Amino acid sequence: MRLFGTNGIREVVGERLTPAFTERVAGAIASVVPPASTIVLGWDGRTSSVAMAHVVAGTLAMAGHHVVEVGLLPTPAIQYLVPRLRGRLGVIVTASHNPPEFNGIKCIADDGLEVPRSMEESIERAVEAGKDPMAPFDRIGTIRAHDGGAEEYIDGILACVDRSKIAERRFSVVLDAANGASAVTSPALLRRLGCRVRTLNGHVDGTFPGRPSEPTEANLGDLMHAVPAFGADIGIAHDGDADRAVFVDRHGRFVPGESLLTLLGQDAVERYHGGVVVTPVTMSQSLADAIGPLGGEVIYTRVGSPNVTREMQARHAILGGEENGGIISPQFQLARDGAMTAASVLDLLARRGQPLDALVAAMPRYAFVREKVPCPVERREEALRRAAETLSRGADRIERTDGIKAYHGSGWVLVRPSGTEPLVRIFAEAKDPERARSLANEGIDAIREALVAR
Repeated sequence: MRLFGTNGIREVVGERLTPAFTERVAGAIASVVPPASTIVLGWDGRTSSVAMAHVVAGTLAMAGHHVVEVGLLPTPAIQYLVPRLRGRLGVIVTASHNPPEFNGIKCIADDGLEVPRSMEESIERAVEAGKDPMAPFDRIGTIRAHDGGAEEYIDGILACVDRSKIAERRFSVVLDAANGASAVTSPALLRRLGCRVRTLNGHVDGTFPGRPSEPTEANLGDLMHAVPAFGADIGIAHDGDADRAVFVDRHGRFVPGESLLTLLGQDAVERYHGGVVVTPVTMSQSLADAIGPLGGEVIYTRVGSPNVTREMQARHAILGGEENGGIISPQFQLARDGAMTAASVLDLLARRGQPLDALVAAMPRYAFVREKVPCPVERREEALRRAAETLSRGADRIERTDGIKAYHGSGWVLVRPSGTEPLVRIFAEAKDPERARSLANEGIDAIREALVAR
């Protein structure tokens, strides 16, 4: 039974995700940690999150564990609190950037990192076995609230950047909080950094009335209009659980996530005089081009922040992240963190004394295309196998770190199954935009043909 995708369990509320299913998962979690463990529990702002959290908390306590509820917070804030509250485990009720009808559960290890796949497999086996541990009446656990987590998290970020230098610049920022969990932390963080802040979608609403939760260019039209309209220096947008941050420059132009990671990677390698940057196979060649001449090294992993963070830990990496705005700054914590990323970019702008558009323009440039094709989960393996046969023809090189990545000259196309939705994702890159689009179309056609074939 495979329940966990690349970043936790995510299902549609009222379909597979029911109170009974939530209780089964919570009971399985309860069965794989030592007796009477302290478990830190938090949630995002989705309409079902509080109700699900109550089911999880009650199940864990009835199994004899002690639950510390930190409440509605960004996912990285909850990760930050797990080791500080001496949690044996963290449990977060969230579906990150998924549409509002979804919710889910992800688990955090005692060091604040997402749990390894081996523990997810243990939980899956316990769900399949129907394990439902129950403590005797005199060993029932406790449930208590921990207040102040937002302030502790913000203080931790502030300690990692040059507050005074940022404050001197008096940056004007437009923040799109996506009606998500960042609304309870990011505005306060930016103001404590001395920024003048205007907010869009700045209240928590689990129906996401302002825009879809995922901070893609197509979803950020209001922010792209607001930044130049207000004469702001920068725009920042989060996803629903705020583990990602994407940016809009002063002219209202969307900054691609691969450009952001390349910029931050180059800055980190310059400051540390070398070092390792870890990223999934979906990342642009621009990162290697930027840091290689400075003594930096890129290590590629499978998609998914757990894969990136564990590799960063093993390699003592100086930075990590994904091309979707999920940046990991190890000087703070080994977790994708939208608020830390926002502070890091402001710190970079303050140190360099240049606007974001000028810094991005100096990075190596590639045309990067992302697409997706609906694909039933039960047909993904077959579709990928057939597509691999098609894409391998005429390729200079094939990599199978995650899905199938076919290199053609200076360009490439990657086809891989989504770990969170019934989709196959296609990524393509080349120096020439027309060539990048052509490679992406080859990937789309390969999947569609595979789905038609029987």
